[in-house]
Amino acid sequence: MPPRHHQPEALLAALSTSRGRADRLTHTEHLAARQARCAPWPDGIRPEIVASAQALGIDEPWTHQAEAMKLARTGQTVVLATGTASGKSLGYLAPVLSELLEGTEARNGRGATALYLAPTKALAADQRRRAAELAPKRVRAALYDGDTPPEEREWVRQYASYVLTNPDMLHRGILPAHPRWASFLKALKYVVIDECHSYRGVFGSHVAQVLRRLRRVCARYGSSPTFLLASATTADPAATAHRLTGLPAVAVTEDGSPRGPLVFALWEPPLTENVGEQGAPVRRTATAEAGYLLTELVERGTRTVVFVRSRRSAELVALQAQDQLGRPLADRVAAYRGGYLAEERRALERDLHSGRLLGLASTSALELGVDVSGLDAVLMAGYPGTRASLWQQAGRAGREAQGALAVLIARDDPLDTYLVHHPEALFATPVEATVLDPDNPHILAPHLCAAAAELPLTEADLTLFGPSAGKLLPVLEQRGLLRQRTEGSWYWTRRERAVDSVDLRGSGGSPVQIVEASTGRLLGTVDAAAAHTTVHTGAVHLHQGRTYLVQDLDLETSVALVEPAAPPYSTSARDITSISVLATDTTVEWGEARLSFGSVEVVNQVVGYLRKRISTGEVLGESKLDLPPRTLRTRAVWWSVTEDQLLDANIPFDQLPGAAHAAEHASIGLLPLFATCDRWDIGGVSVPLHPDTGLPTVFVYDGHSGGAGFAERGFLGAEQWLTATRDAIAACECERGCPSCVQSPKCGNGNDPLDKEAAVRLLDILLAGAPGRAADRP
Repeated sequence: MPPRHHQPEALLAALSTSRGRADRLTHTEHLAARQARCAPWPDGIRPEIVASAQALGIDEPWTHQAEAMKLARTGQTVVLATGTASGKSLGYLAPVLSELLEGTEARNGRGATALYLAPTKALAADQRRRAAELAPKRVRAALYDGDTPPEEREWVRQYASYVLTNPDMLHRGILPAHPRWASFLKALKYVVIDECHSYRGVFGSHVAQVLRRLRRVCARYGSSPTFLLASATTADPAATAHRLTGLPAVAVTEDGSPRGPLVFALWEPPLTENVGEQGAPVRRTATAEAGYLLTELVERGTRTVVFVRSRRSAELVALQAQDQLGRPLADRVAAYRGGYLAEERRALERDLHSGRLLGLASTSALELGVDVSGLDAVLMAGYPGTRASLWQQAGRAGREAQGALAVLIARDDPLDTYLVHHPEALFATPVEATVLDPDNPHILAPHLCAAAAELPLTEADLTLFGPSAGKLLPVLEQRGLLRQRTEGSWYWTRRERAVDSVDLRGSGGSPVQIVEASTGRLLGTVDAAAAHTTVHTGAVHLHQGRTYLVQDLDLETSVALVEPAAPPYSTSARDITSISVLATDTTVEWGEARLSFGSVEVVNQVVGYLRKRISTGEVLGESKLDLPPRTLRTRAVWWSVTEDQLLDANIPFDQLPGAAHAAEHASIGLLPLFATCDRWDIGGVSVPLHPDTGLPTVFVYDGHSGGAGFAERGFLGAEQWLTATRDAIAACECERGCPSCVQSPKCGNGNDPLDKEAAVRLLDILLAGAPGRAADRP
């Protein structure tokens, strides 16, 4: 095997010059190394912890770790928001484990307890290993998640002092059973919330309410734990921590850790000879390009992770690299994603830690998961949706201060294309603020029910749950969910568990189980909201490199039956969507045009699917489906223009549907630059004459019941967002519109009609009346 390249410049030169790839490199950013800054161990950190850290080679903490330790000991809510691999774990573990060690000296050996929350099981398992390295065995650390056997759960409740779990288990398993956790909750001193930037949108809003329920139950047992949060770099982390916990927070953001030099490359796959929908030119997919690059990197002995956007893509990239490498190297490449069974995940995590795996294709399950050390390169097959995630993924390479390579491979998509040609949008722009809305009534209402089932709700509790709580209680009483007793408190009225009606991940129902029809074997699961489009009857489904065809999707039992198959095509769903305005909260006049924000109802129905040849993307045929419509009440931003403006923009009525449709697609593609979302979190509809506005109107809405804050962020930053949209369309080199500008991978109408040039004129006339432009006019 060739020697490993440790110099990222040499590695990038080798990748870009072989096979005539030099023109694919659109930009290279060189990030300088950073020297370490250390500080003495703060008072209050137990000598046993210091000794363990020093045995691991940590003589002194870095400055941000020491600052976080000091603040944690004061009882303030602290958020540690520094880069990937900056040792945030030690910043919170040292004070937490010191407190737990003191607690072991109590008569029951558990005078202090701590709770750790992670968004993934893998990360919780990784953190238990960390705790075991730092603390003596008398600090009993234990995992408590869906994989914990029933016999172990009782031991955890009775004896563990450091319980590592996830928000789902806290919500479903711990809070409803709080009397059984009484001794643990009574002694609770710290709550650690790791990777808190991942709690955004609907999921983040749910977790915010779960944490308020936790605080309320703790108060019942006389405890008031200190909250310690760890985050990737985000805008205003203190405000995010405040929204998440409901408590004022102080942020530690000055990173004192060393960093090796990072070479960050932007890479655009080439145009192919193939044509896609409506004859548009098509680039090689980012996943195919990543598969080629991963193959070369593994051949060079370079430890590499490829981050992809979907479970299916993780499987495809790993499969492609394995096919090209052949044995024995093929055995050192694997896929890692959510939906695997617990034993499969654990085996992959062990192989990564040991270095047996050289190449891994992963979804963001790993971005928030295992602490991978010693990576030489990170490939990102598509922009991960936010700059915070981009830096989180890139930071997985180059740990231990070694040089590293990060490559962002653009998908054939408006946002990715915009970014690889506008590097300043990545390298000269601060990361986004985390968007969440705990006050969303669709989220708050079921948590009020869950809280009432845990302990009757009183007037004093309402301030904890936010300003909308008081208004919702009578509504919940009318629905027969809560009842107010004569002394004024509110009780849960049903026999079933209140928590079972709350889906934290916002997926809108029970996950659909994917079962092999001939054997009855459970292969994995898929979210209910995605089932109509991903495991409909006739869909092609990938699992661990094997291809299956869905024989039947049974929505009543939430089961998709599949059989092994090897079709030469992939499938993509087709749907139709209609939208109606329920209430307009705010309207801003943009000259003759109007920009609005409010509540809408969206009715969506998957009506069929296309079969596309895997090698070329060529459409082979379409099949009809008979699935029920899904109704969504959510929040949207929309804009309307007048007939006079259309005349001024030289857009005749026959061009209007294509212009509005193209502008809608591109604006959905670009909104993730301005809100912490990706295009799959949002949807859109364009109507040449909408009945509720009486005008040509384009809507962009949150794809989650009650809204998630994304459309509102678009409304508040509409001028910058729509200007970037207009520029992205205008700058694309295609003639009539392509996936890089106005075509959408999830369009229910086969990307027809689309009119690229008319979309630019439409956005020009809209933006001409924007407040910022108006101020520039004489």
